Amino acid sequence: MRDLTKAIISLYPNAQWILDGDDYSGLEWLSDNITKPTEDELIAECDRLQADYNAKEYQRKRAAEYPDFRDYLDGIVKGDQAQIQAYIDACLAVKAKYPKQGGE
Repeated sequence: MRDLTKAIISLYPNAQWILDGDDYSGLEWLSDNITKPTEDELIAECDRLQADYNAKEYQRKRAAEYPDFRDYLDGIVKGDQAQIQAYIDACLAVKAKYPKQGGE
């Protein structure tokens, strides 16, 4: 199901409106100075937002598996190059596990 609310906010962040329900028929446009978007415009924006979300799946997976940055900072404070390198290696392993589409 498409989220029209996100599409409206994305396209018209300063607009005033009310959405009763989940579909376009429930959209009451309150901003006189901003033209009410068409249903097709909102559907296209929903699709664009979903594609953007899908394209960034690797980022969400990486974030869940990256090591705690405090390990890196601890290594810096202690001057422990092995600890610093272990952190870097762990990050690179996560990046390799979840590559960005089209490379880094």
